[in-house]
Amino acid sequence: MSHIGAWNFQGRRLMVSVIVAGSFYVDPAERDRYVDGCRNLVEQARGAPGCLDLAISADPFEPGRINMFEYWDSQESLDAWRARAPHPAVQTALGEVEVFKHDIARSGPPFD
Repeated sequence: MSHIGAWNFQGRRLMVSVIVAGSFYVDPAERDRYVDGCRNLVEQARGAPGCLDLAISADPFEPGRINMFEYWDSQESLDAWRARAPHPAVQTALGEVEVFKHDIARSGPPFD
């Protein structure tokens, strides 16, 4: 997938960061084993060029829910990672998946 990006009024390319975030469900009996099986993936991603943060964690309130958060400096960095990312060490059936990609053109302090 090609990243078009955003352009400012002077025709210069603006940096557009990418967030992939959401949750998915697995059998509650498999959740902690699955999250633990993602440790290598998370460690490698955090060391990958352009990865600003990545987390895969067990939800503290819903027994079968896993939360994921990825923050990349660009679509190109995310695409490069996806091309070589390892699979989780543990495979399990996924239930409902609600994960979305967000292109972020501007960021700032959370509270003014």
